[in-house]
Amino acid sequence: MSLFVRALNPAVRRTAVRLANRGYASETTTAAAASGGKLIVNFALPHQTVLKNHEVHQVDMAAVSGDLGVLSDHVPTIEQLKPGVLDIIGEGGASTKYFVSGGFAIMNPNSVLNINAVEAFKLEDLDAQSVASNLAESQRLLTNAKDEAAKEAAAIEVELYESIQAALAGKSK
Repeated sequence: MSLFVRALNPAVRRTAVRLANRGYASETTTAAAASGGKLIVNFALPHQTVLKNHEVHQVDMAAVSGDLGVLSDHVPTIEQLKPGVLDIIGEGGASTKYFVSGGFAIMNPNSVLNINAVEAFKLEDLDAQSVASNLAESQRLLTNAKDEAAKEAAAIEVELYESIQAALAGKSK
């Protein structure tokens, strides 16, 4: 039991502990029946809605806790996304891949997956040569940075461009 839960009054603590005890996806029969075996995806950026109530077979994503594949009736979870590939696989097996710079994915008990990303671009729209030249420039800025703020900004750019380069090469970073 976490320190935070121990600080709650006994009635609230019992509720919190009961809610924290969750089952595996196969044990969540109520949610499974409600979803009908379909995974519904909502994918939003600050300036646009990419997908809304879109039925898919699976979504693979790069999360801070590790790579994650989500099917319908997945255990509810909240994941912080790291720079990497978001692969949305349709019912027929067709795949649409996006490069996501970061964000959050929230899997609800009713098989609705909400993905909120800071930036996302279709992988096919990214240019490998532009990525390579921007990576080289970012590495140069990192090497020549005079203060900590400039070093940190350049390091973030280097990490981002390395992640994009890995995604374009078909490897996850």
